[in-house]
Amino acid sequence: MLPTWWALTGLVVLAAGLRFSTLGSQSLWYDEAFTPVHVLHADLGATLRAVVHTENTPPLWYVLVWAWSRVLGTGAVALRLPSALFGVATVPVAWAIGRELSGRRATAIAAAAFVAVNPLFVWYSQEARAYALFVLTSALTMLCFLRAKREPTPGRLAAFAVSASLALLSHYFAAFLVAPMILWLLLRSRRASLLACGVVALVGFALLPLAFAQGGHGAQWIERWALSSRLQAIPQYYLVGESGAPLGHGIELLVALTILAGLGFGLWRVLEPREERGALIALAVAASGVLAPIVLVAFGADYLAPRNLVAAMIPVSATIAVVVTARRAGRVGAVLAALIALAFLAISIDVDLSPRLQRGDWRGVAKVLRGTRHHDRVITTVELGAAPLEYYLPPLHNLARGGTVTVSEIDETGYAPLKASASSPPVSGFHLLSRHDVSGLIVYRFVSQTPRKVSEATLRRHVITEAHPEVLVSPQAPL
Repeated sequence: MLPTWWALTGLVVLAAGLRFSTLGSQSLWYDEAFTPVHVLHADLGATLRAVVHTENTPPLWYVLVWAWSRVLGTGAVALRLPSALFGVATVPVAWAIGRELSGRRATAIAAAAFVAVNPLFVWYSQEARAYALFVLTSALTMLCFLRAKREPTPGRLAAFAVSASLALLSHYFAAFLVAPMILWLLLRSRRASLLACGVVALVGFALLPLAFAQGGHGAQWIERWALSSRLQAIPQYYLVGESGAPLGHGIELLVALTILAGLGFGLWRVLEPREERGALIALAVAASGVLAPIVLVAFGADYLAPRNLVAAMIPVSATIAVVVTARRAGRVGAVLAALIALAFLAISIDVDLSPRLQRGDWRGVAKVLRGTRHHDRVITTVELGAAPLEYYLPPLHNLARGGTVTVSEIDETGYAPLKASASSPPVSGFHLLSRHDVSGLIVYRFVSQTPRKVSEATLRRHVITEAHPEVLVSPQAPL
């Protein structure tokens, strides 16, 4: 039998290959581009003020990326590199979680493999946002909790306090994962755990003023997304990744049936006592992380977005790993675990190969827009395209409400379904020069022989899709 560290090393290498090899292949999308365009500043104080007024996430990731960008800049790969590193680092943590839950090498391998290749974890390891840090710190918190629960020494409780505090500083939804751990520790060893749990609670309370000040900036899209669709997307995200919907329900069902077969066989063979306890602990943490936000919706606190539950998928993966690789499941369990991992891996590779599963190619749109002879132009775009175009086509900026601009070119960008009037000129005197399709993103270019005055209100009314519009203008266009 190969040494234990060989399997772990192989999984870490696989995870790194999936994340680093295509780190810059996809365009930055809105949230990613918003950070360098509107949040990161030369001064850390200005960056933190921007976090308060424009974001709805705790400050840890922004502080880390601010320091990182001072050294490596704000290129797409540089911005995503910390997330890739966090994603790779989560794999050995998942390995240790699996070992703690069941005491078995097979469970550790399965837990680490699921985290290494699951398309959801790979996706957020390639996104310049806080989610990969959220996953890593939450996984570390779970590992430290399991060790402190088994042996509540001062060192292990201190490690839990530090990791849980970092998780809370990474994402507010970490509270739903940390809360049952605190309760569990206090019930088992109240006197020993009181100080560590108190520190975590103090960090959580200290974040409340920031959370209220942020007030859910940019979260309005969540309520506009039907709750039933969001609930359906939660398992879908885990099975086929955030972008896996175009694969269809058939692929989703195939992955789900493979997991259910593994769970069913493991339970049928009957778990050993330690495996049963480990699976129940992981399941309890996962249930709190997923169900608590759903319950809050009924009380008017609707921040239930599937991406906010990504860290809860760590205990979900651990639960699956414990049951599928149960000792009594034998080689059949190992084969089923391998099939689950291979299904995840196939989807992750498909994302790299299929533009339809990738982020919108705003970099390609910017390339089309860059090839113009007119510097006095205005661009209308869907809201999700504003920050990416500002990032890829600096120094574009928003046209003020009620303003006017004199331009020779009007570029309109968006995606299907298009309005019937999409190809008609937005203003008299302009005519359609070209139409481009960039992996599903559409660009219409209208030009006029002489510069003409156009109002911001007119441009907002004439957009090629029904999505909320933004109007960007170049510095050369007279306002």
